[in-house]
Amino acid sequence: MPIFIVRMDHPDGDGWGQYVLPHVLYLKQLIQEGKLLASGPLKGTLLRSGFLIMQGANLQEIEDMVAKDPFSPKGLICDLRIEEWDPLFGCLSEFSSGKPPAELQSLFPCDDSS
Repeated sequence: MPIFIVRMDHPDGDGWGQYVLPHVLYLKQLIQEGKLLASGPLKGTLLRSGFLIMQGANLQEIEDMVAKDPFSPKGLICDLRIEEWDPLFGCLSEFSSGKPPAELQSLFPCDDSS
């Protein structure tokens, strides 16, 4: 299942403070469902910003999950970026497509067991 990087920027203020707990509870639900792999705030940003690593069948599914976030219907996401990502290396590589660019294929031995 494809992996997506989601960045949400939020306006600071009463609205954020009022809905941050329901937002986090929603994210915890997505973790239990296996749809959210990791999430957390970005440090040193001008706005309150969060970064999420999500998995879904396609971009539309990710957009639907973001639309259900308690911040969304309250207008508390002022900038949203969603990009598909392929974690070829590191601790999330189990979620990789396993299809590196041609220039890197020598680093990924073929699995002939299939």
